[in-house]
Amino acid sequence: MSSHSNSKISAAGILIALGIIYGDIGTSPLYVLNAILKDRAVTDLLILGSLSCIIWTLTLQTTIKYVILTLRADNRGEGGIFSLFALVRRRRKWLVFAAMIGGAALLADGMITPPISVASAIEGLRNIPALAAITDTTIIGIVLAIIAALFFAQQFGTASIGKLFGPVMTLWFLMLGILGANHIGDYLHVFKAFNPLYAIRLLTRYPQGFWLLGAVFLCTTGAEALYSDLGHCGKGNIRASWVFVKSCLIINYLGQGAWLLSNYKGMVISEEMITKGFNPFYGVMPEWFVIIGIVIATTAAIIASQALISGSFTLISEAIRLNLWPKMKIKYPSEAKGQLFVPGINAVLFVGCCGIVLYFKKATNMEAAYGLAITMCMIATTILFANFLVLHRTFRVWIYLFLVVYLSIEISFLAANLDKFPHGGFVTLIVGGGLFLIMYVWYRARKIKNRYVEFVRVEHYISNLQELSNDKTIPKYATHLVYLTSADNPNEIEHKIIYSILNRKPKRADIYWFIHVDTLDDPYTMEYKVDHIIPNDIIRVEFRLGFRVQPRINLLFRKVVEDLVANKEVNVTSRYESLERNNVIGDFQFIKMEKYLSQDNELPFAEKLIMRFYFWLKEVSLSEERGFGLDTSNVNVEKFPLIVAPVTNVKLRRLE
Repeated sequence: MSSHSNSKISAAGILIALGIIYGDIGTSPLYVLNAILKDRAVTDLLILGSLSCIIWTLTLQTTIKYVILTLRADNRGEGGIFSLFALVRRRRKWLVFAAMIGGAALLADGMITPPISVASAIEGLRNIPALAAITDTTIIGIVLAIIAALFFAQQFGTASIGKLFGPVMTLWFLMLGILGANHIGDYLHVFKAFNPLYAIRLLTRYPQGFWLLGAVFLCTTGAEALYSDLGHCGKGNIRASWVFVKSCLIINYLGQGAWLLSNYKGMVISEEMITKGFNPFYGVMPEWFVIIGIVIATTAAIIASQALISGSFTLISEAIRLNLWPKMKIKYPSEAKGQLFVPGINAVLFVGCCGIVLYFKKATNMEAAYGLAITMCMIATTILFANFLVLHRTFRVWIYLFLVVYLSIEISFLAANLDKFPHGGFVTLIVGGGLFLIMYVWYRARKIKNRYVEFVRVEHYISNLQELSNDKTIPKYATHLVYLTSADNPNEIEHKIIYSILNRKPKRADIYWFIHVDTLDDPYTMEYKVDHIIPNDIIRVEFRLGFRVQPRINLLFRKVVEDLVANKEVNVTSRYESLERNNVIGDFQFIKMEKYLSQDNELPFAEKLIMRFYFWLKEVSLSEERGFGLDTSNVNVEKFPLIVAPVTNVKLRRLE
């Protein structure tokens, strides 16, 4: 996507943006004020101060940081923590840790958004007089049923129902705005909340006011998802639609605040009241509208959950391409751009969501776990974006100002959210920590392995390969023998490949192919380059693929061979005389080199643990031949020992 098309605004683009980008941030009015009010008395200071914090958080954090600034960091039209990392990763090696922390936090967030959004909507049933006595067990059952249906539907894709998301979310935001506007007149002093002094007074004068930031933060948790979905809508449509979305959100928050100050001033909102269905979101609804409101709220919650789940699939696919996550099976349920389905992640998210519902039981309890992980992601984005500004030679004062302002805000939110740790925040930190550990082990183990990889010059072995190819005393292994190589330099090859061809069991072939896949920082590049080292004897093919392109090497390699045959650059006819006379295409055999951790290693304890965990992950993850889309019937796997730290001092004594 060009920069121009990325900034272009259209009615269809705005509708798509409303449908898939604002689900998380758009459903926050369901639970934010409930989280603030829990066990607190309704006072001017609490309500006006909280509303002021919400307004200025949406302004500073969502509008300025994400909508205005971070959307500038588009990677050929794509956004998100890993797209941003791909833009800056060559600047500092340690930036990979910021990307891993941010990615793990976003995945953890994707595990709690569906439960809290759906539970908050369904708990509104208690506002219907006939259902006021509905039990927690029934609500949990309904929530689990909706979540199960949502995850089951992922395998079929969302291309058809996705067209409904825009109109439904437009209706949702209009409902928010109308309901809020209908009650602002209850207490006109609520407009004082636009004055940031009320936010400062809340944080400095209200008892434990600073810790309320943990609840306030819930109003902006979807800002990171907004940036991640840049590629689906374009920055122009996001910026245009955000004006409408933010206006509706603020009007609804003001309406809820005015309703509270008009009807509950001085009253303590106990946990028991909230358990019985008290929620200012449903309080501003006319009684006749509650059922309709619950249906629309539940639909919006499902759409919000869908956006987070789809975002998790995209996130994992990017991490796999950037070598930060084990290979996993990826399916493409429809032809829509960006539509993919990762069965393994779908199962993990489903189990995690169900576990969170069963553990916390109520939306108010889930609020305690929500927000802690995502603050880590926002801090990571701030660090990566600052490096993006450095690369674009932004005036240094502006970079320091950006860092000071946003690190101060986000570290404050993080500190306030840490108050949630014993009340459920530990759940998302454990989940996020586990996801980060997988990324770290996968990344670190590759660094350890690279100590062992030995490259040799191809030119030194050309004559050996040619002699082997012409040596008819050795049975032919295949007409075309294909190896995947990690050598970036086209003049080099791994020593283990040469050993496999010449030494282990000589593999005679008519043509030796070496394939290298280079993952680029651009998202959708698909290019290849051919180097005829020895024409019709030794050929190297280099694929240059974007980090969002599925490396279907079997398909891509076939296309390259067809191009080469069409250009008469290679003869792929079988060299067996009987088959050659009938122009039969020769067989292609892929050799996959698979490592195992040798016992002959003397690794430090920490590295030994990392390597054992790494090889366990390799066993349970998708094999490389499947990950590269190879036809397994044409793949032979050769195992060889990985020795990264050979034992040097063998104390063995010979007896006479």
